Amino acid sequence: RPTQAVCIPAIHLHMTAATMQVSQKDFQKAQEQLKLLKKDPGNETKLKLYALFKQATEGPCNAPKPGMLDFVKKAKWDAWNSLGNLSQDNARQKYAELVSSLVSAESASQKKEASPEEGRHDGYETLIVTTKNNITKIMFNRPDRKNAINHQMYREIIKALEEAGKNDSTIAVITGNGDYYSSGNDLNNFTNIQPGEMEKMAKDGAVLLKEFVGHFIDFPKPLIAVVNGPAVGICVTVLGLCDLVYASDRATFHSPFSQLGQSPEGCSSYLFPKIMGLAKASEMLLFNKKLTAAEACAQGLVTEVFPDSSFQKEVWARLEAYASLPKNSLAVSKQLLRSIEKEKLHAVNSRECEVLTERWLSDECVNAIVSFFQKKSKL
Repeated sequence: RPTQAVCIPAIHLHMTAATMQVSQKDFQKAQEQLKLLKKDPGNETKLKLYALFKQATEGPCNAPKPGMLDFVKKAKWDAWNSLGNLSQDNARQKYAELVSSLVSAESASQKKEASPEEGRHDGYETLIVTTKNNITKIMFNRPDRKNAINHQMYREIIKALEEAGKNDSTIAVITGNGDYYSSGNDLNNFTNIQPGEMEKMAKDGAVLLKEFVGHFIDFPKPLIAVVNGPAVGICVTVLGLCDLVYASDRATFHSPFSQLGQSPEGCSSYLFPKIMGLAKASEMLLFNKKLTAAEACAQGLVTEVFPDSSFQKEVWARLEAYASLPKNSLAVSKQLLRSIEKEKLHAVNSRECEVLTERWLSDECVNAIVSFFQKKSKL
């Protein structure tokens, strides 16, 4: 027994040292691989990488907690602190695994881009824009971020709508790549902002949002949303500005504005009560009610719901039939349907953006967003 008592720890120590050596080597290799990535993996992933690196090199979080308004340092501290007592060996391993998954995803993406889709438009990073069979398809293409709309994506959607409005296509279609239609406004738009820059951020954000919604209001051709999965926030509110909305039965519709200390946009404060009645609109816009596709259809927000298994086949067969109709007749008819409301919609859009600017600068909104990130980091 005494011999075993001495021998077992010796073997254990030998194996641990070998494992640590391999782990350290993988960890260093992962750091080099990370530098070679061409695409930004997004703030959420960068926070995970930061936290794992700190845990791997320094152990559990030992830094003082930053102030509430220091968003960047606080987000980093929260991410590191959330790892608790995770060992340095395990942190190195998780860091290497995460980098490996990012490298693999980027490699797969590059292979896919090497054979571009027929009729694909150049100049987009967050969208796939194609024109085929008289249809311009604008596809949200940030599936790893649930198609969340960052500042670049806002500008690219504006550009895509401008091009689609002027080209020879008969109709335009908006849809999402992957499991989500869109998770709405990327809340990372609100990070990396110093307290002194808040007012500029709010004003610039309102200008961009007003222009974005304005392009939906003014779009001259039939605009159809093909909602392939869950939809959140801004991508839900602008559905009222589309001419048709087709949804998979697995789609959901959620506009959690008050939960984030914000207020409605996309002309929803005016159009949603007109579409679904004041009480139902209030449930969505004030009290964050998430609608199923069937509920959204029953309330008039969605035109028709299709089984997910046959969704793409049924919808695109129908859209191709629509696109074969006389182009100018469709455009003129749309203008007759929409022209009476245009001035009103632009006024509503302006007012909503003014209110949102005030909301973004309020303590209530700041605290709600900080709380959101804190809950997210604990998941």
